[in-house]
Amino acid sequence: MASFFSEFGLMWYLEELNKKEFMKFKEFLKQEILQLGLKQISWTEVKKASREDLANLLVKHYEEKQAWDITFQIFQKINRKDLSEKAAKEIAGNPKIYQAHLKKKLTQNWSRKLIIRGQDFFKQELTQEDYAYFEDILVSKATGKKPQTVFLQGVAGIGKSLMLAKMMLAWSDGRVFQNKFSYIFYFCCDDVKQLKTASLAELISREWPSPSAPIVEILSQPEKLLFIIDSLEGMKCDLTEWESEMCDNWMEKQPVNILLSSLLRRKLLPESSLLISGTPEAFKKIEGRIECTNLEIITGLSEDNIKRYFYSLFRDKNRAQEAYSVVRENEHLFTLCEVPLICWMVATCLKKEIEKGREPVAICRRTTSLYTTHIFNLFIPQSARHLSKKSQAQLQGLCSLAAEGMWTDTFVFSEEDLRRNGIISSDISTLLDMRILLKSREPENCYIFLHPSVQEICAAVFYLLKSHVDHPSQDVKCIKTLMFTFLKKVKVQWIFLGCFIFGLLHESEQEKLVTFFGYQLSQEIIQQLYQCLETINDDDELQEQIDGMKLFYCLFEMEDEAFLVQAMNCMRQINFVAKNYSDFMVATYCLRHCSTLRKLSFSTKILVLEVQEGRYVEKLLVFWHHMCSVFINNDIQLLQVKDTHFSEQAFLLLYNHLKYLNCNLQVLEANNVYARDTHLFFALINQSRSLQHLNLSHTFLSETDVKLLCDVLNQAECNIKTLRVADCHLSPDVCKIFASVLISSKTLKYLNFTSNNLDKGMHSLCKALCHPDCVLNDLVLANCSLSEQCWDYLSDVLRQNKTLSHLDIGSNDLKDEGLKVLCRALTLPDSALKSLCLKNCLITTSGCQDLAEVLSSNQNLRSLEVSENKLEDAGVKLLCDAMKHPNCHLENLGLEACELTSACCEDLASAFTQSKTLWEINLLENALDYSGLIVLCEALKRRPCALHVLGLRITDFDKETQAFLVAEQETSPCFTILSSM
Repeated sequence: MASFFSEFGLMWYLEELNKKEFMKFKEFLKQEILQLGLKQISWTEVKKASREDLANLLVKHYEEKQAWDITFQIFQKINRKDLSEKAAKEIAGNPKIYQAHLKKKLTQNWSRKLIIRGQDFFKQELTQEDYAYFEDILVSKATGKKPQTVFLQGVAGIGKSLMLAKMMLAWSDGRVFQNKFSYIFYFCCDDVKQLKTASLAELISREWPSPSAPIVEILSQPEKLLFIIDSLEGMKCDLTEWESEMCDNWMEKQPVNILLSSLLRRKLLPESSLLISGTPEAFKKIEGRIECTNLEIITGLSEDNIKRYFYSLFRDKNRAQEAYSVVRENEHLFTLCEVPLICWMVATCLKKEIEKGREPVAICRRTTSLYTTHIFNLFIPQSARHLSKKSQAQLQGLCSLAAEGMWTDTFVFSEEDLRRNGIISSDISTLLDMRILLKSREPENCYIFLHPSVQEICAAVFYLLKSHVDHPSQDVKCIKTLMFTFLKKVKVQWIFLGCFIFGLLHESEQEKLVTFFGYQLSQEIIQQLYQCLETINDDDELQEQIDGMKLFYCLFEMEDEAFLVQAMNCMRQINFVAKNYSDFMVATYCLRHCSTLRKLSFSTKILVLEVQEGRYVEKLLVFWHHMCSVFINNDIQLLQVKDTHFSEQAFLLLYNHLKYLNCNLQVLEANNVYARDTHLFFALINQSRSLQHLNLSHTFLSETDVKLLCDVLNQAECNIKTLRVADCHLSPDVCKIFASVLISSKTLKYLNFTSNNLDKGMHSLCKALCHPDCVLNDLVLANCSLSEQCWDYLSDVLRQNKTLSHLDIGSNDLKDEGLKVLCRALTLPDSALKSLCLKNCLITTSGCQDLAEVLSSNQNLRSLEVSENKLEDAGVKLLCDAMKHPNCHLENLGLEACELTSACCEDLASAFTQSKTLWEINLLENALDYSGLIVLCEALKRRPCALHVLGLRITDFDKETQAFLVAEQETSPCFTILSSM
């Protein structure tokens, strides 16, 4: 048991004793200690101790189990056997009570609300394979027994919540995690955020079968707890709160987003395990901010399951085949059917349409059409042609509610929310019967849309019916703001909203809306979208922020070629990631209409999938052929390809489109790219005479590949100035090949070898760098496993090379000894180096003495980066003293994470005041405080004409310091604080 909770638990039981019993307890404690021969506690301390003090003393002097055993013995002797029994019962019996309660809750209530009518097909008995899968999810993939933080990733409605329910049911039935977890608590973010504020104890109590949960006992072994946090996207929880805002007390009431952040960031109950579910967008938002021990992708229904469901819904097998075939031919719609709820919705909608004698192909052509057909079918009785006035009002109210929810990130609605948007109490049962609304699991009297995408289509319809100024909530913004919010992925929960807006402008959808609502719709919205195009056309920075796939799907849904051409010709740069066949098809549909592109960045793994059915490979290659036409129709100057594995045929198509093209390609980035025929790949590079910047980082390069690359670089016609080959799995042997380029090339100025093991090859490389014909300016050798012998080689380079102006050897084991070797060369009067990066090089305070000598003698050095070294205040003092020397012309100094305190601020202030050149210092991740920052900022004011930049994360400080730094920025126009540098 964790000591904090043991102390609290003992205190809780001691509080149950009256004053007389408590005095008796102390007397018996003295006897018990003597009889058992235990370590003595001062009787003076015991005598004056309060109940809390005594609990602390017991846990401090004895092991936790022993402290509890002594307490139980004394309870027997003072005739409080009831307390011993209560504690024993709680420790032994409460997990079983809770498991039984959870099982009943899941089987009778909770799971029923996850399944809608018509989904019985998806209910399956759990198997031994399921149990093994559940256990495997929470097995550490890394070494050690750290608490688990597992993320379940999947699109909305894919079945994450259902899987979690099945997992909890398996645990409550004694099938999984029996020795691993005593308790599993489930928190749905959509439910929790309704509470506004809560303590962890309150959240747990809500899940307990009786009003009084044994919180102390539950939390006494946090390593035996699993917290399931479902639907993370439903909570405004981006994990950016600063440390002092976090909560470590499970009794303390907090805003629920702070409470969940404290759990996720391991401030609260760090020994517990976490299982978090969310959409890919939610995971991307928190990626890197928590340590995820395992990522599990939930993929949804298989092709076979989708087909079986269609056949189970239709009585007539021919009609089942007809409906399924139509869906299967539409790759985008078929991908959506992997989500069980959407599969049910699509199949049900097509069944009704076929029964009415309508053609399903037209409905399935676009996703918007299928959604609107489904919704209008719900509101129109089979015998009627038009919506009744009441149904129109209900649908309009629903659309108003949906729009408000999209802007306020609300997906669980109260009855007050419904009333505010025109949905009266008598309407609710009707909407529930339609299954367009469902009752929320918690809190009571709250409602959700059938699926988030249904909320999105209703929100889109609102904009076709009314203006945002007519909405009762001021949170609802105009269509232009909506579109840029969608295209820039500002709100990650918006998956379809913008696409539905465009889709509703299709002629057939316009006719449908006019028919159902009985009046002509305003054409203002199409004019607003044209205005959006004008804004995009005039703003290169905005184009860079737009997600290409979002834009492509919008235009695909609209199916208006004139608008498509105009939209594509606004774009000078496009960046997109195609994750599946459907994405690739839609991207190709749009890109073939481009004619003004200058920059293209894309990522897709689809081209490597030659093992697919033959018809897929054939269709993919047709799409790819059309997509490659973008290189003929546009003057592409920057091409970036990431995370793409080209099949032989696919790369041949690309090669043939670029081969005879007199293009102006200046930048080529191929990161984590695989092409089977590397000869063709380098032949392509060789033919691009205008190419100046080549980035092959994260792409595997064999020795043969390096020879082919260097053959290109050695040619007199080659104009490549910068080359990045970071993390390309280069061996030391290739250094000899690159050495020839360093001597022969008259254009290569920048070379980046980051994260390759070059140690044994450094002699060849440095020999070439010392050659008088070498013209290289910048060399990056960060994390290249350089050893002690390399520092002598690099020292020779610093002495002899007169063109090298920047050297980065960060993340190598330089240490103070290696630094001394380099500094001897850097102190020479003719040293040409202007910028030196020694980040994370195991330098200490001692090494600062050698750096100080360089600063006070080298007049060329302008930038020094020594972040992530243990320099401490004493080391920085040495650097600051040197920066005051008239020979020092340093402009930038990087001191991030150097274990500094405010004690060094006087020295930094003095350096800033006396140096005529210093204008930027990075002080991120150091233990500075208010007093030190005042000193630093006062010094900056003494040089009002100079621009000054400080690297500080304002949110790392307390509120007083934050206010001070904000005020300093506002009152000093030449003073800037940057949170990342």
